[in-house]
Amino acid sequence: MGAISLRNVEKTYAPGTKAAVKVIHGVNAEIDKGEFVVIVGPSGCGKSTLLRMVAGLEEITGGEIAIGERVVNLLEPSERDIAMVFQNYALYPHMSVYDNMAYGLKIKKVPKAEIDERVAKAAKILELGHLLERKPRQLSGGQRQRVAMGRAIVRQPAVFLFDEPLSNLDAKLRAQTRLEIQKLHGELGITSLFVTHDQVEAMTLGERLMVMNGGRIEQIGTPEEVYSKPATTFVAGFIGSPPMNLMNGQADGSRFTVAGAAAPALPLPQAAPRNGPLMLGARPEHVDIDPSGAWPMTVEVQEMLGAERLVYGRIGGEAFTLRIDGTLPPPKPGETLRLTVTPEHLHWFDAQSGVRV
Repeated sequence: MGAISLRNVEKTYAPGTKAAVKVIHGVNAEIDKGEFVVIVGPSGCGKSTLLRMVAGLEEITGGEIAIGERVVNLLEPSERDIAMVFQNYALYPHMSVYDNMAYGLKIKKVPKAEIDERVAKAAKILELGHLLERKPRQLSGGQRQRVAMGRAIVRQPAVFLFDEPLSNLDAKLRAQTRLEIQKLHGELGITSLFVTHDQVEAMTLGERLMVMNGGRIEQIGTPEEVYSKPATTFVAGFIGSPPMNLMNGQADGSRFTVAGAAAPALPLPQAAPRNGPLMLGARPEHVDIDPSGAWPMTVEVQEMLGAERLVYGRIGGEAFTLRIDGTLPPPKPGETLRLTVTPEHLHWFDAQSGVRV
């Protein structure tokens, strides 16, 4: 097993020219041995580029990447002791499942008996034993992805790298494959980096999350830490479905005046951390409907999701979302709901920088 160290890692395309574009800005992170870390962020944030630099598929412009005790900046991908699972499976269509899984070992001239043993073990873990003679075209999308993971397992690498491997699967298969990946990591305990834009995948798979935005790390922490104490408004708005409600306004002791015309002054259950311009955050599931509540929300639309219902509206000029039990009567558009929230579920951010106060 191996650990991964990212030390002030940078990436610039066309460096030294007028067309230079910097896409990774001094990333620092330490991934422990055997840890499963998920890099999550929106499209274009640099997460796949960072993963490809760890794999050696992209050259780094600055900084250092170490796998285990070795700095790997100048090493070829084949020399880094990594195995990568891609989004598009990348299976050989003319080869059987067995041959796809065994091909890398054959190239390395591993003895046939050992190849058979490794493939059999991986096939058992991934429940592929009955499919070893089939070709990829005879497999479902979920089965193809398991073959791609099996090909990585037989390598017995120091590090697994997953580049959005579930993106091509339907919702049910994604949920099943998430469970398989969790069980796989529990059995093998190999250091893993997993890239996704799906925050549900991130929250369910990661022992820690690395939330990226614009080529920078916004926050590193356990799913619980990132959800309950987002470091910035970006993290607050990205992690959680639906995202955290964020309202601009002015804090004055135990009152918060929401920005916008005819904005209400909301009584606070606990004084704000400081007076002046702030952003106030509250998650939709942490706000309750209460006839005696002091926060007025005007209902606009609602969505029925079965066990729960999402109610969209406004407090003053700011959009606000409420998550309620699906068995409750749906509020009507134009209706005013009275809301309450407890002090421990309020979040405060600097109005300019977006950093948690």
